[in-house]
Amino acid sequence: MTTEDDCARAIAGLTIPALVHRNATEFGALPALTTMDAPDPVTLTWAELRDEVAALTFGLEDAGLRTGDRMLIMMSARTEHWITDLAAVHLGAVPCTAYHTLSPDQLRYLGRHSKAPVVVLEGRAELDRWRPILDDLPDLRTVLVLDEDAIPDADPRFRALSEVLDTGRKHYVPQRFEELWRAVSPEDPVTLLYTSGTTGDPKGVLLSHTNALYQAAALEAMVPLPAHAPSVSYLPLAHIAERELGIYIPIFRAGQVHICADPGQLVGTLRQVRPVSFFGVPRVWEKMIAAVRSIVDLLPEGQPAAFERAHALTLRAYQLRSNGASVPSGLARQVAEVDEAVLKPIREMLGLGNVIWAGSGAAPIPVDALNDLAGLGIEVLEVWGMTETTGTATINTPERFRPGTVGLPNPGMRVKLAEDGEILVRGPLVCLGYLQPDGSVEPQTDADGWLATGDVGTLDADGYLTIVDRKKELIITSSGKNISPARIEGLLRAHPLIGHAVAVGDRRPYVTAIVVLDEETAPAWARSHGIDTAADDPTALAEHPAVLAEVENAVTAANAKLARAEQIKKYQVLGRPWTPDSGELTPTLKLRRRVIGERFADLIDGLYETEREKSDDHALHT
Repeated sequence: MTTEDDCARAIAGLTIPALVHRNATEFGALPALTTMDAPDPVTLTWAELRDEVAALTFGLEDAGLRTGDRMLIMMSARTEHWITDLAAVHLGAVPCTAYHTLSPDQLRYLGRHSKAPVVVLEGRAELDRWRPILDDLPDLRTVLVLDEDAIPDADPRFRALSEVLDTGRKHYVPQRFEELWRAVSPEDPVTLLYTSGTTGDPKGVLLSHTNALYQAAALEAMVPLPAHAPSVSYLPLAHIAERELGIYIPIFRAGQVHICADPGQLVGTLRQVRPVSFFGVPRVWEKMIAAVRSIVDLLPEGQPAAFERAHALTLRAYQLRSNGASVPSGLARQVAEVDEAVLKPIREMLGLGNVIWAGSGAAPIPVDALNDLAGLGIEVLEVWGMTETTGTATINTPERFRPGTVGLPNPGMRVKLAEDGEILVRGPLVCLGYLQPDGSVEPQTDADGWLATGDVGTLDADGYLTIVDRKKELIITSSGKNISPARIEGLLRAHPLIGHAVAVGDRRPYVTAIVVLDEETAPAWARSHGIDTAADDPTALAEHPAVLAEVENAVTAANAKLARAEQIKKYQVLGRPWTPDSGELTPTLKLRRRVIGERFADLIDGLYETEREKSDDHALHT
């Protein structure tokens, strides 16, 4: 029997409500959800969590939510978010979390497209975004608000979430609750997720219970972890990665989720929880690398050299294993010694001392960053997928990995390349389809079940997949060279001074770049180099000669790893950070290339002025 068969058998007939019932029955006294941002962490057991979910299921029904309806949620990471989401699922409705950074216009689109009769908001900040567009949502009947003080007076559409929960407790009938959740089918939608919309309106992706649980079963089959393992949730629940890692996989494994509402407290939370697995987007890992390097620079004389030796030995062993070779016993012994004395204390400082599996996804991570982490004894394994594939479609595992690739297909998944290199996937993780304005679902697969992903990649002889770039984002220079901007941008971001970078060059004679300083690391770097006066002024920092010289070093280092046609000929440094709120990034921190192209059109044109019109200065600065 294959691993695919094992995964299918493990989830046969199961739904999220069925597993919540199992957890409350068999593991009722075990912890399920812990809120870490309170002075003293607050925990709900599996039995307590299900009781809250059951009550709110009836409360949502009283508020006007029905089986098959979509429900929009805009709340931060907190237990009420999990409870609300799961209550909708038990009712047979479809929850959808909206990113906090969405504008009123974007929220209007979601409200109209989803036709959600019920919206659940956290407090005043969320109300400020929604109130201008509530009258434009003809299907909306009720707005539930967690913060009662934020509820507008004399507006019957608004109700306190606590009052709805109390109503649900009064209406709760055990037998009917059983009937409601048992009526939910494995092929019913478990969630609606709107893609970031880098090039147009977001797509409403519908995932089934089978999609979500198969992903959980596949990860368990590929990366065995201890039963009831602790995990940390810190990414938005509007993101498929956190939906799987923060909701569905812990329910499947009856694990304990520790909610870190403030990403700025992530390392502190990791130190308290000491999870056995951790997933980070590339920027999280890059910031950890920068933090470690800052720590090493401050070590007493002699200790930095000991760290570099330990790092080099550990990296050598990692590279041998990544090439399929065995590690000589002598080297293995040395690695064990330096790990215990030098590297393990650093991993403990990061809260990653117990990690068995560390993953990265959502965007490419440079191999240099993977090597930096591997030298610390943190072997970060890259995965690839998308919302439409319920997260990972391919995966590197501790037993089979190849740095620079995104691994092999998950059990049951098939991957092939179209003639133009576009990646096509098929299997049990492919979504139900896209929600249509009339409420129907439009499948996104062809007649043979293949989903065109929009990503371009290559497959090596062993079946490992490498991502080149998004099909629509490839740069084709005026001389016809095809170039991946993601590769160039990843090499630039590997330097701690650089927070974001965008490579430009489509239909142009050569590649240029806009480089944005990291809003956290750049000021710290400046102070450590005696540039106190400019450290807190982004514009001044982006003009400082020492900063510009270091950015030049970063560009030179990146160019050394690029083919001639890929190399950056000119660039400009910006001090003002890019964020989802400022518009250059999506909520998942992907570049909005069209917005950037429009916003910085004059700047970009300036990078292509002729040498007679420009000075010979290679770097342009603001």
